[in-house]
Amino acid sequence: MEGYEKRGYLNSDFRLFHLTDTKRQDFEYHYHEFDKIIIFIQGNVTYKIEGRTYQLQPYDIVLVSHSDIHKPIIDPEVKYERIIVYLSPGFINSYKTEEYDLSICFQKAKEQSSDVLRIHAPQKSSLYKSISDLEYACTHDGYAKDLYCKVVFLQFIIQLNRAALTGRVDYLPSDSSDHRIQTIMSYITNHLTEDLSIDSIAAGCYISRYHLMRIFKEATGYTLGAYITEKRLILAKDKIANGSTVLEACMDSGFRNYSTFSRAYKKYFQTTPSSTD
Repeated sequence: MEGYEKRGYLNSDFRLFHLTDTKRQDFEYHYHEFDKIIIFIQGNVTYKIEGRTYQLQPYDIVLVSHSDIHKPIIDPEVKYERIIVYLSPGFINSYKTEEYDLSICFQKAKEQSSDVLRIHAPQKSSLYKSISDLEYACTHDGYAKDLYCKVVFLQFIIQLNRAALTGRVDYLPSDSSDHRIQTIMSYITNHLTEDLSIDSIAAGCYISRYHLMRIFKEATGYTLGAYITEKRLILAKDKIANGSTVLEACMDSGFRNYSTFSRAYKKYFQTTPSSTD
């Protein structure tokens, strides 16, 4: 089975990096088992996420949910600087109360079919100040640095959600000129647990079977079958982690045959479904 590469590992709830690169980096499409926030500082970078394309500007905020297939395209002639935050899927939810939910910015991103937020008048924005504070916290050593970074990050995520709720940031539309890919991916996501034959997707997206396979392969580098299988496997793994039995996760993720599911799971994750439980 073709596969997207899983990149990066997270052994804690939260990790923060401030990175600056001047060397050539070529990324293939990949995904993470954790959520990721990228605060773009400088460079010439195009980000592709789930069929959507964005040309980044300084202080754009990129939201990559766990299991989102994505890759950056980086101009090696320009210094690439960014702050990256890795978050376990439950990290933000652990702060959820009846009064507030720090994942609102991610939820709105899904509703808007957008992965990038752009700040209005950055120099005058409290969100911009919180980014500056975060940048300082993660580049200067001091007493309880890791804890301090986490505290400053929480201040940032609060400001980000406030900005999202009050319209002080824009959820950017994709730069991609081929909205058919977004339509296809949205259709797959919305029908992932149902029968997803190529013919049913083609009918649901009002596109011919031939063009469906061709444009998807050209845009992502992968076949529809590989994309669907991997999305289902990632969903199944999430369900197992959240308490579903292996058989429930198999059936509730769109698989109809347990042995096929088990073989694909072991090949993809290098472990058996029961070992994940």
